[in-house]
Amino acid sequence: MKAFSYTRNGAAKEVLEFADLPDPQPGAGEMRVKIAYSGVNPSDVKRRAGTSNALAFDRAIPNMDGSGIVDRVGPGVDASWAGKRVWLHKTGWERPHGTGAEYAISAPNRAFELPAGTSMEIGAALGVPAMTAHRALFGAGPVAGKTVLVTGGAGLVGFYAIQLAKWRGAKVIATVSSDNKAALATRAGADVVINYRQENVVEQVLLNTGGAGVDHVVEVDFGANLAASALMLAPFGVIASYASMGKPTPALPFYELMAKNVTLMPLLVYSMPEQAIADAGADINAWLRTGRAEHHIASRFAFEQLPDAHLAVEAVQIGKVVVSIGGEAVCI
Repeated sequence: MKAFSYTRNGAAKEVLEFADLPDPQPGAGEMRVKIAYSGVNPSDVKRRAGTSNALAFDRAIPNMDGSGIVDRVGPGVDASWAGKRVWLHKTGWERPHGTGAEYAISAPNRAFELPAGTSMEIGAALGVPAMTAHRALFGAGPVAGKTVLVTGGAGLVGFYAIQLAKWRGAKVIATVSSDNKAALATRAGADVVINYRQENVVEQVLLNTGGAGVDHVVEVDFGANLAASALMLAPFGVIASYASMGKPTPALPFYELMAKNVTLMPLLVYSMPEQAIADAGADINAWLRTGRAEHHIASRFAFEQLPDAHLAVEAVQIGKVVVSIGGEAVCI
């Protein structure tokens, strides 16, 4: 098979090699997927560069997310998987082979059937951001009837979090940093959009909640926003955070949070509990089947341009970056 791979950490153009590698074969409890599209996430870029994880294998194929058709199943896997269109998540997590190749090996719990009417390209855009958004929203219980604050509402996770929260009956306030990002958050369905570069977020949140505050925060930068979150949270509120780049080790305003009985929920999508994974996949598919899901593809690249796709993610494009491996026409 044709594949991009790397044998050392480093810059995309220096370490990603395009070559023929042996076709992988599914083992017990595995299935093989003929890849249509590969999705690139910031975590894929960091793993390749070595800024988050040093290379743990002699050779690794990049990228966690993807889509394709199951073309072979191994022992112990239900034969009905064969021929199904699927979207993949955490394909290369603690494994050497991701989706940046013509074939990928996946366990059934890392794949979900792609609903009819949803393109393969969109399937590759789901994975990490959609699963993270689901966990950040529902990991502490339902949000129906609650007010949810989504920080970074135009980002990969935030864009899906707004939509899933609205789908489940929440009011959504989103923060953004520009007019273009405000338009994306509005397209996702946010009821209120606050430009944090131009407005006081705490004042605006309290104004738009009648002073009550928000019940739940989907947080893109836990440490940087913690002081503000403590002021904006309603009693028994939740902060579910998937990153803290601004302040990786923040001081905790313990008594302010304690007084409100706040729940703090740091989360990593790659180590979600199995039931949470199953619930997320089922809910995301149910939401896709409504036909009202919005997606934002930032850039599209040909297979041979996969290193350029990594560079596009490093340039912090807003939206998902996808690479066409076999494209929409992929078949068994």
